[in-house]
Amino acid sequence: MLIAGYVITALFLILAIRLWQLQILQGNEYRKISEGNRLRIIKVAAPRGIIYDRNGVPLVKNTPYYSVALNPQVLDRVDIPALAGLLKMDRDVIAEKIREQAKRSMYEPVRLKEGLSFGEIALIEARRSDFPGLSIDVDVSRDYLYGSVGAHLIGYLGKPNEFQSRSPDFKDVPTDAFIGQWGIEKLYDKHLRGTPGERIIEVDALGRELRLLSEKSPVRGEDLRLAMDIRVQKEAEDAFGEKTGAAVALKPDTGEVLAFVSKPSFDPNLFARGIEYDQWKELNENRRLPLLDRALQSQYPPGSTFKIVTAIAALEEGAVDTGTKVACNGGISYGRWHFGCWRKTGHGILSLHRALVESCDVYFYETGKRLGIDKIAFYARELGLGKGSGLELVRERRGLIPDTKWKEEKRKQPWYLGETFNAAIGQGYVAVTPFQMAELMSVVANGGYVYRPSLLMLSKKPEPVEKLKIKEETLATIRSALFGVVNENGGTGWSAKSSRVSICGKTGTAQVVGLRRESKYLSEMQRDHAWFVAFAPYETPEIALSVMVEHGGHGGVAAAPIAKRAIEAYMKSAGPATGAAPAAAGGRAEEGAVGPGEVKANENRQTTP
Repeated sequence: MLIAGYVITALFLILAIRLWQLQILQGNEYRKISEGNRLRIIKVAAPRGIIYDRNGVPLVKNTPYYSVALNPQVLDRVDIPALAGLLKMDRDVIAEKIREQAKRSMYEPVRLKEGLSFGEIALIEARRSDFPGLSIDVDVSRDYLYGSVGAHLIGYLGKPNEFQSRSPDFKDVPTDAFIGQWGIEKLYDKHLRGTPGERIIEVDALGRELRLLSEKSPVRGEDLRLAMDIRVQKEAEDAFGEKTGAAVALKPDTGEVLAFVSKPSFDPNLFARGIEYDQWKELNENRRLPLLDRALQSQYPPGSTFKIVTAIAALEEGAVDTGTKVACNGGISYGRWHFGCWRKTGHGILSLHRALVESCDVYFYETGKRLGIDKIAFYARELGLGKGSGLELVRERRGLIPDTKWKEEKRKQPWYLGETFNAAIGQGYVAVTPFQMAELMSVVANGGYVYRPSLLMLSKKPEPVEKLKIKEETLATIRSALFGVVNENGGTGWSAKSSRVSICGKTGTAQVVGLRRESKYLSEMQRDHAWFVAFAPYETPEIALSVMVEHGGHGGVAAAPIAKRAIEAYMKSAGPATGAAPAAAGGRAEEGAVGPGEVKANENRQTTP
């Protein structure tokens, strides 16, 4: 009896110590665990802010996104084959989803299928009594009202990836909520997504909801007004048709981005509705690269549009003046190499103004020779080429402005005069992005002021980043010549001439492969790239832009009409411009000039090794 008493006392003492440990020492910890099993905190995604264009036109709207979920603790009471039939899913896929969820939590519902249609929701609701633990969840997604128009700028939504799920930036975002994954949606995601709400509910041992204990409403995200004008954007994209390329339009007195085109584009609604693997694979394997942002991520030789840079450098350095004349006989020879002009018969004797209007290669070979590559490179960089834009949309290309130092470091070779000839007309090693060329035209149009590009509409005129040390008379001379390119007889940009607004511009045809000019049979991928850079109106510029059509052929034929349509769309509310030629423009075309009835062939095509 005594031994039994000691044993019983010891057991009660052990039990008391254990109770003291659980209730006192670890009481708070186990209380939290108990409450966690009894309570569920459900994050509620906030409605995203709406994105508008500069005129207040909505570009997106919020839409409900439905999914069906299953409580994993009621699996023993669910007929999985019948459920697979109801949801039109493979039963092995359902089993795999359940296993994946079990690794994370046995209390959280398993999302079986997302992006449900109203028909699917009605069918599931009618059969819910047959499947305990089945529920319909609602999230917030997007409807992109203009489809593929502006997709590379606006971007799209998607589910958080593994890295984002672990990031503290998304700690308050519901696990399955949509977040910005590209473009404006990603860049301003924190502002657009708002503050999630939460619902605290009581559940039973099987995880079934018993009652709502408390609820905190989500706070709607902030609206954004873009600098984009959707009319200009749509008109430019429609003008491209099935062509591949890019276009960028800027407001020269503020730096606001009026249009941002990359073709071909894609439909961001595919991502907002939960893109299927086959759809994602098709986008990634498409040879035309619809996901590539060509405005910032592709770089091309600028062709004759670069003659603007060479001309500015020559005027500033005194290598030429407005009266300097050069004789063009169809090309020049250097050693055993021949550098041809696009017009085989030559342009005759012409000045800088007519050399730009008619895009004479020989004039700029001579100008480049007088300047040297280092001075050309200096002014190109001053004008924004070879630099990043500062936009954080994508990882952009910076282009390439070569000089003697670059060649020595990268190629371990000296720089040759023949390479200067090519560089002076935008060929050879020179490479730019369409965005850089739009910025170049903005600086020429506004008198040498550099503004930080803005994707959002600005409430007031910003201060310029800098004023370039380029004489106003130099820029005035260039603007006058660019007016002539479009509006004078013989101008290579005649197809951009408008009765609505006075357009100034420069054509460019960038050689893609080194073919002899006698070659008649070119595949599509061997055709030249077509450029047109412009601003308007001549008197008080309100829009500056660049258009690049990959393998489009001649800039005056393929790219200039696109620029014209975009400019006219922007100026639609303005009265027709007078179109009067500036005093320095001259009126009569020189002999042999190209007119509206004659297509300019092989611009910038030179015979090179």
